[in-house]
Amino acid sequence: MSKRSLVITAAILVAFLGGYVVSNKQAPLEGQGEEGFDNPAAAVPGDIGSLDHTGPYNVVEGWPKDLSTIPGNEKWTFGAGQGVFAESPDRVLYIQRGQLPVLPGVKPVPLGNVAPSLQFPVMNLLRNATQASPPGALEVNGKVGDDSDAGQAGVDFLWANCIVIFNRAGDIVETWSQWDKMLRRPHSVYISPYDPEKHVYVVDDFRHAIFKFTNDGKTLVQTIGEPNVHASDEKHFYRPTFMAFQTDGSFYVADGYLNTRVVKFDKDGNYLTAWGQAGEAGKETRPGYFNNVHGVAVDPETREVYVNDRNNRRIQIFDENGKFLRMWSLTWDRANLHFVQIDADRKIWVFDQVAQKLARFTADGRLVYSWGSLGAHPGALWGVHGMSVDQEQNLYLAAVGRSGVQKFAPRQGANPEYLVGRHVYSAWK
Repeated sequence: MSKRSLVITAAILVAFLGGYVVSNKQAPLEGQGEEGFDNPAAAVPGDIGSLDHTGPYNVVEGWPKDLSTIPGNEKWTFGAGQGVFAESPDRVLYIQRGQLPVLPGVKPVPLGNVAPSLQFPVMNLLRNATQASPPGALEVNGKVGDDSDAGQAGVDFLWANCIVIFNRAGDIVETWSQWDKMLRRPHSVYISPYDPEKHVYVVDDFRHAIFKFTNDGKTLVQTIGEPNVHASDEKHFYRPTFMAFQTDGSFYVADGYLNTRVVKFDKDGNYLTAWGQAGEAGKETRPGYFNNVHGVAVDPETREVYVNDRNNRRIQIFDENGKFLRMWSLTWDRANLHFVQIDADRKIWVFDQVAQKLARFTADGRLVYSWGSLGAHPGALWGVHGMSVDQEQNLYLAAVGRSGVQKFAPRQGANPEYLVGRHVYSAWK
């Protein structure tokens, strides 16, 4: 073999051995603190020892002050937390289904007389607030229910402080108690980003109506729908649930628990159009058919309308006038989404009340990230039903299961792709 051939052969062998060594070298394990290691799947890339139990946020413990701190209200606390809207860090609107009794601390009690090795409470979960809170039946013998079937008023619940407003410190700065008797099941609360007067909208699904107030809550300026009367026409709803605002100020209403449609109104609340019809619950695959329309959202750039077809475990997407465009379904057959929401960054968010996770999806239904866990500890999620973000990107979550509302502040260095973006602010900031 020539000297030149030997050199070439030796070079090939060296290259082969080098590649073998590199390919068989063990990669550093996550959590071992290797210099330069970065985990893009974490809420805070490069964080040490974090389980992401509150995702990219830290819960603000002690926020808000409890309702029992109101003089004369010492025996009552939060009921089922239905909705929240952060007008600003210093003005956070919260709605709930009345108040529930303050519960004393309870040590686990054996219940061997019921079943072996059984005890209560589990995970310190003393009660399900959405089951304990009124209202009772929608109607009794064809008449509006009086909620006596929900328990004894003044003992099991107190129908008071359905609309409460907090500042950044969690102080209770306003209670709109003047409207308590008008409400029966306040379901969601909004301020249109395109309304310079910042009117407050409250959707009440048992009243089949939407109430529009001045920003200070002193005046009811409009009622959309006829309270206590349900139908499926231009002037009525049947248990409406959520709203979403189009870029021209018009808005959509998810209608709802018993109607199976989306209704569009102009910015002044005048009926424009509606679409949707009843499908086969749990099995429906046809476009435009719904079972429990429990969420609606608008993409601020494309103007597309996302509809949470809850009982069919899918999101249907339409153009701004109701023309079907596409849809995607959830593969887990137990999933149960409470809402769909799109932030100013066009990130799509849902909450699954079975897995108890807040999740971000892409426009075609691919999971980006999720977080959440069941429990009674600060930061745990149980039945999140309303979500809002203020201008400082603090996150607020109202929950029907655990009751009340929690505030979460972004963690330092958090991946911005995992943070819920701010609301669209157009006419006001």
